[in-house]
Amino acid sequence: MRVLIGLFFIVAFAGSASAESLTVKESKNSVSGTMDKLIAALESKGIKPIARVDHAAGAKAAGLDMPPTQVLFFGNPKLGTPLMLASPEIAIDLPMRVVAWQDANGKVMIGYTSADTLKARYGVKDKDAVFKAMADALDAFTTAAAAP
Repeated sequence: MRVLIGLFFIVAFAGSASAESLTVKESKNSVSGTMDKLIAALESKGIKPIARVDHAAGAKAAGLDMPPTQVLFFGNPKLGTPLMLASPEIAIDLPMRVVAWQDANGKVMIGYTSADTLKARYGVKDKDAVFKAMADALDAFTTAAAAP
C-alpha cells in the first residue's frame, strides 16, 4: 500500500514538475491506447519494455479510486550503459520511464524526464551524443504514442 501511495505521489507531482525536468505532450488516445502505441513503437526498433505499471488498477485493488495512470519502463543498454559508467547514480533514473495519465479535464497526457534534465542532474560530461540520441528517441516514441 505504501508503494502505491508513494508511486501515486510521484505521478501526481510529475504533473506539476517544471517544464525543464518533465517533457509532457497531450495524447489523442486513451491511457491504455497510448501505452499500447508506445510499446509498438519501441518494439519496432527492437526495444523490449521491462514493466508496465497500472497505478489505477493498483489503487482499485486497494479500495481507492484514481484516473487511468500507467508507467512504462524500458531501456536501451547501448545508451544507458555509457551513462551509468560515467555516473553510476544515474542508474536510479534508468531504465527510462514514460507516464501516461488522464488529467482532471479528461485529457490524456504523456510525459518523461528529459535527457537534458538527466544530464544536468548527474553532471555527466562528454556524453552529449548519447543524450542527444536519448532525447531524439524519447521524442519520436512519445510522439508516435500520442498520435491518433
